[in-house]
Amino acid sequence: MAPATLVVGILLIALGLAGYGLQETENRSWTALIPAFLGIAFVVLGVLAYKDNLRKHAMHAAAALGLFGVLAGLGRLLPTAFSGKLTFGLATVCISLMILICAVFVGLCVNSFIQARRRRTEREAEGS
Repeated sequence: MAPATLVVGILLIALGLAGYGLQETENRSWTALIPAFLGIAFVVLGVLAYKDNLRKHAMHAAAALGLFGVLAGLGRLLPTAFSGKLTFGLATVCISLMILICAVFVGLCVNSFIQARRRRTEREAEGS
C-alpha cells in the first residue's frame, strides 16, 4: 500500500496545483492548494510506510487522512449543494476529485487491512 499512498499523494498535489494555477489571477485563493497540502502528507506517510517498523502506523495514519479528506470535502460541498448555491465550476470539480481520490484510497486501505488480518490469522492457525 505504500506505492498507492505515494500515487494518491502525487495526484492530490497535482490537483491542488492545477486548481490553484487554473484560477483567475485576481481571484486566486490559497484554499485551492488544500488538496496539495493533503498530498504532501500522503507522500510523507507513503515514504514512512516503506520502513517495516513504521508501515502499520503510517498506513493507518494515511487511511485516517484519507477519511479526513473525504469528510472535509463533503463538509465543503454538501452545505453548498443543500442550499441550492452549487455551481459546477473549478472549485466544485477540484473538491469532487479530492473526495473521489480519497474515498478510493480509503476503500483500498480497508481492503488491505482486512487481507492483512486474514493472512495473520491464517499464519497463527498454522503455527498452533
